[in-house]
Amino acid sequence: MYVLGEELVFPPPERAGPEGLVAIGGDVSPQRLLLAYAQGIFPWPSGDLPLLWFSPDPRFVLLPEEFHLPRSLAKRARSSELQIRADTDFEAVIRKCADVPRPHQEGTWITDELMGGYIELHRLGYAHSIEAWEGNELVGGLYGVSLGGAFFGESMFALRHDASKLCFLTLVAQLTRWGFAMVDCQVYTEHLARFGARNQNRSLFLRDLRDALRQPTLQGPWTLEVTPKDACKCSSA
Repeated sequence: MYVLGEELVFPPPERAGPEGLVAIGGDVSPQRLLLAYAQGIFPWPSGDLPLLWFSPDPRFVLLPEEFHLPRSLAKRARSSELQIRADTDFEAVIRKCADVPRPHQEGTWITDELMGGYIELHRLGYAHSIEAWEGNELVGGLYGVSLGGAFFGESMFALRHDASKLCFLTLVAQLTRWGFAMVDCQVYTEHLARFGARNQNRSLFLRDLRDALRQPTLQGPWTLEVTPKDACKCSSA
């Protein structure tokens, strides 16, 4: 197993074990996180173990042009009074992603150390949040990392029905408008499969990622140009 030291380097993701584990250890500095994502690798802490870095095969990916909008969510998007915004309170989003309980899940993998790394990435303009607001209350959101034409989704939370889904719908519509090539969803979830995400061979994912990284990175705070209602118009129900 490859053990990371102070040097900013990762082994090729193709050397990952059967479960996708590439390396252990290292830190979560912005420089290391950016290097990892650019190589198709992401951190996934587990209990008291040293930090684990993964590049699973297959990879779970959503291509914006394949996004599927369930009819029930389309109806919700057209009637919802929630305000969907970007990058107005990234730190609050990541903290709620860590703190809000999820069914069939004990605790969180979002450690304080990892949280600090993503907050710094946000300060540098590479990590972004999409947020659902009910008045002055943050009731849903998601966050991830943006490099070139790829968005690497990390986590989401909801305190109101469909709040995180409306954020995801709006995100995909905005990424489509900006010409993004992919949303990396990392590993299979039934929740995201409903939106059209699918497993992709890792070698194909890495090839597509290299292509996506040829696009310029939209670095800095994001401003949304679409609403959930707009997103319904560019998605298939």
